[in-house]
Amino acid sequence: MSIIRGEEMVLNIGPQHPSTHGVLRLKVKTDGEIVSEITPVIGYLHRCFEKHCENITYEQVIPYTDRCDYIAAMNNSFGYVIAIEEMMDIHVPERVEYIRVIMAELNRIASHLLALGTNGLDIGAFTPFLYMFRDREYILDLFETVCGARLLYNYMWVGGLSHDLPVGFVEAAYKFLDNFEPQIDEYNNLLMYNKIFVERTADVGVLPADVAINYGVSGPNLRGSGVKWDLRKNEPYSIYDRFEFDIPVGEGIMGSVGDCWDRYWVRIQEMRESVKIVRQALKQLPSEGDIHEAIPRKIRPPKGSIYKRTESPRGDLGYYIVSDGKPKPFRVKMRSPAFTAMSVLDEISRGWMLSDVLAILGSLDIVLGEIDR
Repeated sequence: MSIIRGEEMVLNIGPQHPSTHGVLRLKVKTDGEIVSEITPVIGYLHRCFEKHCENITYEQVIPYTDRCDYIAAMNNSFGYVIAIEEMMDIHVPERVEYIRVIMAELNRIASHLLALGTNGLDIGAFTPFLYMFRDREYILDLFETVCGARLLYNYMWVGGLSHDLPVGFVEAAYKFLDNFEPQIDEYNNLLMYNKIFVERTADVGVLPADVAINYGVSGPNLRGSGVKWDLRKNEPYSIYDRFEFDIPVGEGIMGSVGDCWDRYWVRIQEMRESVKIVRQALKQLPSEGDIHEAIPRKIRPPKGSIYKRTESPRGDLGYYIVSDGKPKPFRVKMRSPAFTAMSVLDEISRGWMLSDVLAILGSLDIVLGEIDR
């Protein structure tokens, strides 16, 4: 039986579209409502991060790392500073290590809340978006008390931190965690098990594990495909080997393993695990320690190079840094997990309806500042 095909159209989604999680343009080929090909057009947010790094000092790079992934700035600077510390053989105080983990995991929760809320909003659910942004605001309030900033922090420095925790921070963090944990169940009732949401996400945009690995997909998108890989567990950095937490993976509960629903489910479960880590870190936090003790007077790594990977909320974030012994890096290259997630969009969107594209895109949790760099 021959397949009847209509005339193909090329539609532009973006670059001004509010549902593209940044300034992105998608050239979508459609046969009626069926998508046959998607070509992402990126570069609208390009700010020359990697070239800038060759013209500023090592410490001046940190605010730029914040701006690459402005949704998880703590995690981005975390990876950069520990790479420089390894090059210079700097060992930071225990208190610094614990505070860094606390900040990184709180920022992971805040990032996932934005990803989940906007994903629901893409599909048409408005109330969960408001609830998740409400809880995200509490985390941003905690960050503001620590360093004065709510989004771009310049908080993690090579050898230490810009500020120590203020009086009352630990109690405020515990209060947030106590209030937040029950809210996760409310999110599930509002959205995750909502009939409309399930029909829009289950069995949609299935990303098989082998395809995810071949494309270099990482983080919740890879774990949503059933692959149990998390750098915090598999290749521990900082002090993550001291904490008990699990690695949630997609199980195909509502549809197929690796569908949009599984990617959503993994992020929901990861927030629970981040709460566990923060509770343990707060409990073990040393009461004393100079956070500026290990900060060098001059940051000038010896000649050589390093590649350091950390687990950001979007996945495997890598920094390749080359030093020629001068105060400015010779080369800084960032490996963006959102970039690889973007590359798989065409593969998992073909054959789906045009209305499914935004559901699939939202489930990948891309941030265009990190893609364009």
